Amino acid sequence: MEKIWLKEYPRGVLAEVNPDQYASLKAMFEENARKYARRPAYSNLGATLGYADLDRLSRQFGVWLQKVAGLKKGDRVAIMMPNLLQYPVALFGILRNGMVAVNVNPLYTERELEHQLKDSGTQAIVILENFATTLQATLPHVSLKHVIVTAIGDLLPAPKRQLVNFVVRRIKKMVPSWRIEGAVPFRDALTQGARQTLEEVPVTGEDIAFLQYTGGTTGVAKGAVLTHRNMVANTLQLAAWVGDHFTYGEEHIVTALPLYHIFSLTVNAMVMLHFGGENILITNPRDIPDFIKTLKKSHWSCITGVNTLFNALLHAPEFEHLDFSHLRFALGGGMAVQRAVAERWKKLTGIPLIEGYGLTEASPVVSANPLDIKEYSGAIGLPMPSTDVSIRDDDGRELKIGEVGELCFKGPQVMRGYWNRPDETAKVLSADGWLRTGDIGRIDSRGYVYIVDRKKDMILVSGFNVYPNEVEDVMMMHPGVREVAAVGVPDEHSGEVVKLFVVKKDPTLTVETLKDWAHKELTGYKRPKYIEFRDELPKSNVGKILRRELRDVELHKQQR
Repeated sequence: MEKIWLKEYPRGVLAEVNPDQYASLKAMFEENARKYARRPAYSNLGATLGYADLDRLSRQFGVWLQKVAGLKKGDRVAIMMPNLLQYPVALFGILRNGMVAVNVNPLYTERELEHQLKDSGTQAIVILENFATTLQATLPHVSLKHVIVTAIGDLLPAPKRQLVNFVVRRIKKMVPSWRIEGAVPFRDALTQGARQTLEEVPVTGEDIAFLQYTGGTTGVAKGAVLTHRNMVANTLQLAAWVGDHFTYGEEHIVTALPLYHIFSLTVNAMVMLHFGGENILITNPRDIPDFIKTLKKSHWSCITGVNTLFNALLHAPEFEHLDFSHLRFALGGGMAVQRAVAERWKKLTGIPLIEGYGLTEASPVVSANPLDIKEYSGAIGLPMPSTDVSIRDDDGRELKIGEVGELCFKGPQVMRGYWNRPDETAKVLSADGWLRTGDIGRIDSRGYVYIVDRKKDMILVSGFNVYPNEVEDVMMMHPGVREVAAVGVPDEHSGEVVKLFVVKKDPTLTVETLKDWAHKELTGYKRPKYIEFRDELPKSNVGKILRRELRDVELHKQQR
């Protein structure tokens, strides 16, 4: 398909990028940490880490991993925490050692955590103490060698550090009792690391940077293998897309989405590293009043989020009184941006809410609308630089402009494959590098890409992927369930939520019992919001449960 979008993209942004501009994320970090040493890198809870601080502390943590823990290049190290200053310190300590970062959702249940630690072969984990009880229950079933535990206030200056940790533990009682033999306090690891010297480790673009876990149609979470070159490429693609809208050393981005999510990891952490900008970390974005207080005190120039986040801000009375004069960039991803939200955002702030598209397997950004777009169009934009997009039928044949088929693409940001799953890799990634997204789309005559539907049965809850098979497998483990089907239904707050259809084995089974079961086994966003009992479920002539029929019925109900 001809690159018709080249002439449409403003300022020639779609020039090819060089993914080898930086040899690795390690090289990008060390170069820019020196260049912007005096600039702020991350701020959180009223404290700020400059690039020089981040360089020093991540080096200390890297030394601890090397010299004390005895880990080596290629070993997997997990991070399980929300947005705190400790996250980038741990992350860059891992990456500059050539080790592999494994991001873990801190809200995972024991079952979910056990799977990810086992599957990745993780040898060490950095975890916030609030979630240590989950890890404690998981430890007998995994082969972790090292546990590093941190508290929320650990990188705040004294005496605020002690005060915050006391309030979190004793007043708010946010830390359940836990006991893990041999667990190392994060601050102790930094102190021990400061006494020795980091041995330089050669890291190349082909080395693995992340095992970024994502679900699948099989219901089993798989680790997308993202190399240093993949991540550098997507960072530079985004930098080219931003163009002269950003000023080096001057940007301040609001980071409300968790850094363990691939969207925030790349678009916020890595892009700001390239530009020498600051990430304003929001630890709990659901606390909208406190969130807005942080915005009021911060000199922010850009913000990223999912549609539900922007919608929540717009519905908060205090938000409209903020100063938007410095704001020049707002990007929505992870789920579709709704027209009503985009239009209200533009009216209030004076700048458009830009929609982009990506997936974990693409590090993650595939396309985005131009930053100077005038109004909401429903498109997911134009492909990133050095990215080819194709619409194909079920047999892999390329379709014409305007025809509807599966969205496929290739580029330097495409993952190497799924960790230890060549069969699953082969289903989505061709030998010549084309990735099948599972999304149904079309391309118009100007080269803009539109998503029409999802080929997969994936449910998108507030930007997080929920795969029906996983939910169904968990709910089928309940002895009172005979059959089950999970589908996504529209929700004004989350975009979609999970609805579960159940055929009972035990006639006394109740909705409350099943919700309690889901609460024990599934992370919050995966739990069914609605549960409906049925005598039978619709099936194909070979006995396959027809989720689409159930989904269509639900859509019809809402449209009436």
